[in-house]
Amino acid sequence: MAQQGLVLSLDGKVAVVTGGSRGIGAAVVRMFAASGAQVLFNYQQAREEAETLAGECGGPARCAAVQAELSSPDASKRLVQAAVERFGRVDVLVGNHGVWPPRDVPVEQMSDEQWRRTLAINLDSIFGLVKYGVAVMKKQKSGGHIVLISSTAGQRGEAFHCDYAASKGAIISMVKGLSTELARDGIYVNCVAPGWVETDMAAPALRDPEIGQRVFSTIPLGRAGKPEEIAATVLFLCTPHAGFITGEILNVNGGAVLVG
Repeated sequence: MAQQGLVLSLDGKVAVVTGGSRGIGAAVVRMFAASGAQVLFNYQQAREEAETLAGECGGPARCAAVQAELSSPDASKRLVQAAVERFGRVDVLVGNHGVWPPRDVPVEQMSDEQWRRTLAINLDSIFGLVKYGVAVMKKQKSGGHIVLISSTAGQRGEAFHCDYAASKGAIISMVKGLSTELARDGIYVNCVAPGWVETDMAAPALRDPEIGQRVFSTIPLGRAGKPEEIAATVLFLCTPHAGFITGEILNVNGGAVLVG
């Protein structure tokens, strides 16, 4: 009986996970499905990988992949609607998608186009996900969970990536405000802030001998995180075990945010 009390279950819940075809998002999809949730996630281009993942996680009745380029609130609205049409409700939102322009760009050289694109993907579409997802949750009157993925860059900034840092800092402020706004509706809002994680997006930098050595030297635990380590934290925040946690910025970065 004691062991049963430790199970992280999402039985009967429907989750929307953005950026779910690879990396952290795919790890979240797998863990949510294994924990009993029905999951709808989006992919942008990796159709084959997304459909394979959906099949591994239970197929049409349990897990669905939807093509969506999330760069506007309206695109996120359509994703939420797809979840309701497929599974009948929405109980959990995980805003995981995002873009990190890999090239260092001094602020005076950053193009307006890059700034607008980063903010559109990393912030505007997250706003839409929350706006339309919360509307569904309030209509259901059964509460819900929202977990948004930020970054260490959202807390301490990141030189030559002011667009990315600004978008991730805004996510943190959204979480703090939304947590108090939505608490009366039983909707929990939290943030997970990873540092360097072993994903396709980070791979070029981590595999570069010079850059990789510099990165690892800033992480007290001496390594990058694994997608599953981030996903497990997201899962925890969406279960009753986190029933007294809302408005929290949970760092999962090997201690890097403390020494940057």
